[in-house]
Amino acid sequence: MDRALIVSCTEKSKNVFADNLLAASITQIIAVQSCGDARRTLLERDFDLIVIDAPLRDESGEKFARHIVMNSTVQVILAVSSEFFDAISAICENDGVLTIAKPVNQAVLWATIKLAIAAQNRLRRMHNENSQLKQKIEDIRIIDRAKCLLISHLSLSEKDAHKFIEKQSMDMRVSKREIAEDILKTYIT
Repeated sequence: MDRALIVSCTEKSKNVFADNLLAASITQIIAVQSCGDARRTLLERDFDLIVIDAPLRDESGEKFARHIVMNSTVQVILAVSSEFFDAISAICENDGVLTIAKPVNQAVLWATIKLAIAAQNRLRRMHNENSQLKQKIEDIRIIDRAKCLLISHLSLSEKDAHKFIEKQSMDMRVSKREIAEDILKTYIT
């Protein structure tokens, strides 16, 4: 985890959060003062963690935090006044927002940052695995389409079409998908 965005309208809170993020080896930290500024910044850059110090000048922060976690894989820590903590926490936790009460206890903040880092690492691994599985499914789909073309145009059996693609792949030292794509180009014009 390298990049963090702090959304806070007070300089003191920005500094507290930034110091803790730096201590957690998060080196690229950007601070903005409103949800509007944060939304514009999110259009330009990607972040691993967003810390929101609610309330903000333009909105409460809770709605913004929930929007972020619903539409991305970014981890969000929402700091709210202790009098509203239970109510906001109950709403936000269902969406995956990590909520802490203000005034912020240093140990709680540190533990929450470490939890967010662990969750982000796990989420990133799952996202990578998901991408790899989607790629494998797409490869299989293309290879199967190529086998169907070989079966229909060359009157091969499914087994022989499979062997043909495998042999071409080994002989040419390219992936089976590349061979399948060449077959698709050949027979689909």
